[in-house]
Amino acid sequence: MEALDLAQALIRRRSVTPADAGALDVLEAVLKELGFACHRLKFGEIDNLYARMGDEKPHFCFAGHTDVVPAGEGWTHDPFAAEVKDGILYGRGAADMKSAIAAFVAAVKRLLASGRPRGSISFLITGDEEGAATDGTVKVLEWLKGRGESIDHCVVGEPTSVASAGDTLKIGRRGSINFRITVTGVQGHVGYPQKAKNPIPVLAELVTQLASHKLDKGTDHFQPSTLAFTTLDVGNPATNVIPEKAHAGFNIRFNDWHTPESLTGWIDDRAQQMARQSGCEIAVTATTSGVAFLTEPGKFTQLVSDTVARVTGQAPFFSTSGGTSDARFIKSVCPVVELGLAGATMHKSDECVPVAEIAALTDIYAALLVAYFAKPPL
Repeated sequence: MEALDLAQALIRRRSVTPADAGALDVLEAVLKELGFACHRLKFGEIDNLYARMGDEKPHFCFAGHTDVVPAGEGWTHDPFAAEVKDGILYGRGAADMKSAIAAFVAAVKRLLASGRPRGSISFLITGDEEGAATDGTVKVLEWLKGRGESIDHCVVGEPTSVASAGDTLKIGRRGSINFRITVTGVQGHVGYPQKAKNPIPVLAELVTQLASHKLDKGTDHFQPSTLAFTTLDVGNPATNVIPEKAHAGFNIRFNDWHTPESLTGWIDDRAQQMARQSGCEIAVTATTSGVAFLTEPGKFTQLVSDTVARVTGQAPFFSTSGGTSDARFIKSVCPVVELGLAGATMHKSDECVPVAEIAALTDIYAALLVAYFAKPPL
């Protein structure tokens, strides 16, 4: 099965998180035919697949996900028909990232046509990347550790490129932490505000202070960290009542200058200072989605960059921008980079990718496998 055919077969499976809808069945069948030992790993309601060929070092892993976000509205093409029109493949997951998984497989098939490499190749494919990401890659990595298996290097096929396959190489990601602030005052009548303690102006002042603060100027490989408010809630339908509580939510995308602990400490300090000044109670909760990480430029990143340049004629731009991905979990196991298709249409209606770009990505992956096993960057 060639890359386009496999991409279409995967897209036609409605694997909206947490449903697998048979997507991993399709992939498993192809990998078994190529000679991979496959393990279906279900944690909670999430189905995952780990497949490996070989048991020697070096161990190269392709990682990704077959789950997709809901189709939503506004499509002019059936989101699960995998239609090709004028050289463009349409469908949910075409960019993010079923086509990249198909390119993984097609590249391995091309390599195996010349014989098995000295070393191991594996696929770590989850059904939980677009969801809570608690029963997918994290659990598979724990399972591998329990078996005593280690990975030397990993490529994640997220749609990290900008205009064409391979023009951008993610060597890290910013961390992400979500905060919720609740200011509690004293409810009262608007005609007697002196008898109440209004939480709204207190929250407004705190929001202004946090939103105007510059967290940093960026680091060697990262852009400046950002703080963005996502909601302000009071939930008060009455026009003559000062409410007791007011809430706000915000997200911080942070670089390697910060840690979740340092950011939480800073927010807590600001909140408690405001609480002392206002006489209101202020509670802060925080949920960390991922910490900032970096695969330091070195032998592995250079190998990938040189390979991309050899195939495309242009070296990729090293980037750490964007949201989170499962690379944040893999980074604790081995050096990891993200290399995939252009992401302009991911999560949008009429998500699509040129068929020629799938072929180009397959060429990159195939050349990378040859270069990796010819001279492993260990």
